[in-house]
Amino acid sequence: MPKFTADAVDRSGRRVSRTIDAGSEAEATAALQRDGLTVNSVRAAGGKGGGARKRSQGTIFTFDKTKAPARVSGGDLAIFTRQFATMIGAGIPVLECMDVLAQQAEDPGFKRTLNEVIEDIRGGRDLSSSLAEYPKVFDNIYINMIKAGEASGQLETILVRLAEYMEASVKLKREIKSAMVYPCISLTMIFLVTGFLMIFIIPKFAQIFIQLDVPLPAPTRAVLWASEFMVAWWWIILLSLLGLFIAFKIWKSTESGGYILDKLTLKVPVFGPLFQKVALSRFARTFSTLISSGVPMLGALDIVGSTSGNRVIEETVTNCKDSVRSGEPLSKPLADSPIFPPMVTRMIAIGERSGALEQLLEKISEFYDEQVSAAVEGLTSMIEPIMIAIMGVLVGGIVISVFLPIVKIQQMLSKRK
Repeated sequence: MPKFTADAVDRSGRRVSRTIDAGSEAEATAALQRDGLTVNSVRAAGGKGGGARKRSQGTIFTFDKTKAPARVSGGDLAIFTRQFATMIGAGIPVLECMDVLAQQAEDPGFKRTLNEVIEDIRGGRDLSSSLAEYPKVFDNIYINMIKAGEASGQLETILVRLAEYMEASVKLKREIKSAMVYPCISLTMIFLVTGFLMIFIIPKFAQIFIQLDVPLPAPTRAVLWASEFMVAWWWIILLSLLGLFIAFKIWKSTESGGYILDKLTLKVPVFGPLFQKVALSRFARTFSTLISSGVPMLGALDIVGSTSGNRVIEETVTNCKDSVRSGEPLSKPLADSPIFPPMVTRMIAIGERSGALEQLLEKISEFYDEQVSAAVEGLTSMIEPIMIAIMGVLVGGIVISVFLPIVKIQQMLSKRK
């Protein structure tokens, strides 16, 4: 029977080299995985055969890591992770999996990143530390879960959980975007129509009113003044809006500004409850995924706060760490926060007592995912009449103010007759 030499990682994270008798590379990989090893590469002993060996003799890629993409879309990364899990489950070594996935990657930057990761693995590094070189592509959750999978010898299981987590996150983001796109486009169109009327249409009516020399109602005078200002100082208006936008972005990027904004976001009418449900869903899903993957409680809390997408929740979770470190249950400090509803804290308390915390956290995430979907549908039906009302007030108000003098002139003419 042929002999194969394998490069693998044991449960403690130590690199090991094994020689094993097997009928093929896939059989050798499967046998090593049954022993609790995470296989990086397998090649025929003596240098004969083995796809991994042939590839290692090919061209050595040297890529500038600064050229790695700033980010990869969540959908692309979810697909990559799902395919990675499938190939690992089929008994294909890690190095071969990465090689195939790099070849089929469509994004050039992502392809460069994967090829660089492959060279790091060939150079003796494990998968998690190689991926950690690209924090803008693979975040803390990804790295820590891969590390947990390597340490436990359950990389396939961890990758499946990670793929499910990412697919659920992508679906949630898609729902939120669909809820926000319609009002943003509608408001933009309303302001563009209003600006067109004020800059190009109202000045023509102003000339007519000046020639008629009639007293104008207060609403008409206000609209004419606003139109005259916009025509004369449009560039000041644009610069002011641009300056406000830049100032807002700078203020938002500060720690205090971002905290205040996140706090206000949770209290905004209509959208506030939606944002809270989204943050709670992220918190529960991320926490459940990390705990079920073997990440320690304190390590999971370090990660889960920053991924909630809200600094208020992040602060609450950070404060919980001291309580957990001192031996208190997690549910106690969470119950003191107004951000976490009683239902969430009680389920977490039950999970801690029963030893099924990750399952109950997953149930919480599923519950809030359904709540978000229902809220998005409700918002979609609610936003349409709101946008119609806004358009009616702005455009309708301009039209009425223009026709008021005309009505008044007709009344004066009828009295003269």
